[in-house]
Amino acid sequence: MTPPTRPRVGTLAHSEMLTGPHDRRRALLGRAEDGGLDHVFMADHVSFHTGLGMDGLIQAATAAALAPSLGVYVGVYLLALRHPAPVARQIASLAESAPGQLILGVGVGGEDRHEIEVCGVDPATRGRRTDECLEVLRGLLSGEPTTFRGEFFEIEEALILPAPNPAVPIVIGGRADAALRRAARWGDGWLGIWSTADRYASTLDRIREFAVEAGRSEPPRRNGIQVWIGVDDDKSRARERLAKAMTAMYRTPYERFEKYSPHGTAEEIADFLAPYAEAGCGEFNLMAVAETTEASIDAVAKIRRRLGGEG
Repeated sequence: MTPPTRPRVGTLAHSEMLTGPHDRRRALLGRAEDGGLDHVFMADHVSFHTGLGMDGLIQAATAAALAPSLGVYVGVYLLALRHPAPVARQIASLAESAPGQLILGVGVGGEDRHEIEVCGVDPATRGRRTDECLEVLRGLLSGEPTTFRGEFFEIEEALILPAPNPAVPIVIGGRADAALRRAARWGDGWLGIWSTADRYASTLDRIREFAVEAGRSEPPRRNGIQVWIGVDDDKSRARERLAKAMTAMYRTPYERFEKYSPHGTAEEIADFLAPYAEAGCGEFNLMAVAETTEASIDAVAKIRRRLGGEG
């Protein structure tokens, strides 16, 4: 896949876009469409810390049905907590009803080990399980019979039809070398988080090296990053709002994330993100914290236009 001439930019699919009155859901997603956004993205958690969770593929299907001109980006799906065969069927079904809309990000999780444990999975095995899942999933989504015998999964002549057409891009999230090697071997791209622009560029270099080692003729090219942002004309107010949201989510002081999580006006944030695009980032998933959901959508639309050289 060739990187876009301008970055693709999407906003977090806030809960108001996916739950509650349908008129409001459609209005908010329509606002994202009218603003020129490329996609909305959603997380995936079974039971995060205090029980917070959402099924990424179900939410993607909801958004795809309500906003057919928007991509739906799951960032990231905890594939190791599922069996790859029914996941392949879910993806194929979604792709059949919304062809070309789904982008699947895959990660191992890690911020809450207990979330892995409650699914009956040993957290120490989640990387190896993810690798097996990806191999099986790639086979099943090809539309060809797939046989696999591994440490965690065994399947014989499994077949999932119809195969997605066009194929669903799979991007791999994570910062450790194991994740980068996973992206190099199985991914159409890599999805970063908590990275400076310089580190982002050097990480893409490492993935290219790992892709050569894996025997790929072309490296993964659909590379992106997820970034929390606080948007307000008042910079201190933007910081305060963002810090509160991130501290509540991660149970970690905002200062730990601050150098990766800009706050201020949409223009200031776009200028902060521009070096990532220069480093090779083609997709931005922006978790915007603003006064209202409408304000967050509008801010991400402004950032997209500025990153695209439209002002």
